[in-house]
Parts: sequence; C-alpha cells; structure tokens
Amino acid sequence: MSAESGGAARLNMLGANAQGRVWIKSCATVQLVCYGAPQFALSFVALPLYVFLPDYYATRFGVPLGFLGAVLLLARLLDAVIDPVIGRLADHRLGAGRGWRFMAVSGVLLALGFALLLGFPLVVVYASQPYTFTAVMGLALLLTYSGYSAASVTHQAWGSTLGTDEAERVRIFAWREGLGLAGVLVAASVTQLGGALGFTLVFTASLWIGLWLLRRAPAPRQFLVHETLHGLRAAFEPLRHLAFRRLLLVYLASGVAAAVPATLVLFFIRDRIGAPELAGFYLLIYFACGAAFLPLWLRVAKRWGAAPSWLVGMGLSVVVFLGAALLQPGDRWAYAGICAASGLALGSDLVLPPALLAGLIRNLGHGGQLEGAYFGIWGMATKLTLALAAGAALPLLASLGYVPGTPATGVLPPLVVAYCLLPCILKLLAGAALWFGWMHRARSPAC
Repeated sequence: MSAESGGAARLNMLGANAQGRVWIKSCATVQLVCYGAPQFALSFVALPLYVFLPDYYATRFGVPLGFLGAVLLLARLLDAVIDPVIGRLADHRLGAGRGWRFMAVSGVLLALGFALLLGFPLVVVYASQPYTFTAVMGLALLLTYSGYSAASVTHQAWGSTLGTDEAERVRIFAWREGLGLAGVLVAASVTQLGGALGFTLVFTASLWIGLWLLRRAPAPRQFLVHETLHGLRAAFEPLRHLAFRRLLLVYLASGVAAAVPATLVLFFIRDRIGAPELAGFYLLIYFACGAAFLPLWLRVAKRWGAAPSWLVGMGLSVVVFLGAALLQPGDRWAYAGICAASGLALGSDLVLPPALLAGLIRNLGHGGQLEGAYFGIWGMATKLTLALAAGAALPLLASLGYVPGTPATGVLPPLVVAYCLLPCILKLLAGAALWFGWMHRARSPAC
C-alpha cells in the first residue's frame, strides 16, 4: 500500500470509527437487533441444511446413501472453495454502497434453492429419472449454498466495520450470534412440528424480516478501493500475513475440537448414555444455555480481553469433556449437566474469534478494504472444520472397533475416546497455539 493510500485509509478509519462510536454508544439494543437479525434466518436454515436434509431424502424418498453422499460432498467442496471469491465480491459490493442489495440478492438465491430442495422430491416421485434428479438437486444445492455463503460473509464483513474497540466488537458479534442461536432453537421446533412446508414458509418470512431490519441498521463504514490488489490476489491477501495465519490456525484447531462431538453426539447419546429419546431435549439445553450465557462472555471479555476470555472458554471445554468421559450408561441427568456446561463454553467460540479477527483486520491496515476477503477465508475454514471432524472422528471410531448401535460399555470404550478425549486434545492444542502463537507475540501490521 502506498503512503498516500495508507494515509487515506487511516483518515477514513478515523471518520468511520467516530461514526461507529456514535452508533454504539447511542444505540440501543434496537439497532443491535437490526444488524443481527439476518443471522436468525441464516442459522435457522443451517440446521436442516446440514442435518435434516440427508435424512429427509434418504428415509422419505429412498435416495441411495452413496449417491446422495456424493452429490452433497461435491456441493459442499465447491461451496468451501468459492468462499474467498465471495468474500472479495462482498468487498466490492460494500465498497460501492450496495452491501444490503447484495445480501438481498443472496437471500433470493438462498430461498429459491431451499424451496427447490424441499419441493423437488415430488418431481422425483413422478419422474424417477436419476439424471434429472442429479441436475435439479445440484442446481438447488448450488443456489442454496452460494446464497447462504454470500449472505453470511457479507453480514460478517459488515459487522466487522462497526464499533471502535474490542469490547464493542464483542458486543456486536454477541448480538449476532445470540440471534443465530435463537434461530437454531426455532428451527428445531419448526422441523418437528411443521414439516418441510412449514419450515420453508417460516424460514422465508424470517429471512425477509431480517433483511428489512438490516436496512434500518447503521450502514458499514465507507470502503476504500484498494489500488494495488485485484482479483484472486486480493481474495487471498489475508494469507500473506503471519498474524492472520496464526489466528486462523487457532480457529481451525478449536473448530475441529467443537465439530468432533457435534458429529458424534447422537451416537454418544444412544450408545453410551442410552437415551436416544432425549436427544432433542439435550440439544435444546445445549443451544439454550449457549444463548443464555452470552452476556456472561460479554462481561468476561470486557474485563480480561477477547483472547484471554477465549482461552478460558477452551479450558472450560476441556473440563466439561473430561467430565463426560466419566459418565456411565444411564447417567441421563448428569449428561444434561454436561450439555448445559458445553452450552456455556459455546458462547466463547461463537463471539470471541470473529471479534479478534475484526480487530486484526484494522491492525493490519485493511479496515474498510478487505473485510470480505478475510471473512471469506474464515468461512472456508469454518466449513473445513466440519469436514476434518468427520474425517478424523469417524475413521478413528472404525479403527477402534466401534459398531453403531452397540452399547458403549466399560471404562474407556472407543466412543468415549473419540467423543470426549479427542476434543480435549484438540482444545489443548488450540489453547497452546493461542497462548504461545497469539497472546505472547506482537500483533503489528508487520506480522
């Protein structure tokens, strides 16, 4: 960046920071809700998109699991790969003052794709053509995933431009993620009560309400046009900076540690605890406690800072899963306590990492320029954690001799090793990376 453009960036950031501070200090909760509202719908659709959809096609319409898995895998890989490009496109739209329009178009694609996914099985029943099914389902997945990614990345980039210090950024993302957890809870209820049609209608309505509220939220600060970075070079510019790579490594390790038990939770509830009928109840406790304890993390981060608070959250996760390893078959109420404590730790993983990233973007001199690029790679890493979790946990279980549906008895059965001890090891590695690679190193733009 030239001296002239760097000076312009600093002046722009000063003006933006002043505007952000006026908004944060004078806003009340209403404007925080206006900004965070779209996350309710985005999290609302995430649960069935990743959990409900495969079972819906396989059990109701007899789609072969191998065929279904191949289509979903290809769609998800493509979705992860295009995130950096989406991030750079979000920067351009935000820079042109069209961030809301871009999110609205993304919402249309998302709504159309999801409606097609849930309505298309009727066509399959009558046509019974595998090639037609593949083409239409592939198109629906492409619309859904691309719309979801574009809206999510743009929304995060938008939020990262607001506020002026770490405590304010934590507050902004806390409201965003709190509304997202509320969306997950509502989605779980609607899926059970309303079926596919009811879910589609509620999701579409919540999406448009969220976008309508976002229109009334404070606009992101004015973006600068980066004169020296174009195309893919700009999209992957964040990876050139050591400080970002360090933070991304911590995020990946912590994310995989959280995704492993999420992948195996239903197996653990059924085969270790012996309470498959309580699975919904346990998940409700987990997400409800995650939302309820977000204000606590706000206070902790304000007092200690985001990075030390995240380290505390990691330590709490390790204690919780060590406790889960001690559970025996039939410990139903004890596992409910584990779910509540896990929900408490969840808040640190949801709120503190994006707040740290938003601060890093400004420290590196890219505020108002490359937020979308940073959150595009961040989104790709988030999806990568899900793939790595399945790729690590499931083969480990198989190699240890675990058979789904078989009660996991004994002191240390394979399911306990994978569900409890593997996440502890990964969280400890993430904590070490955060402590030695982030908290005890200089975080200057030169990094």
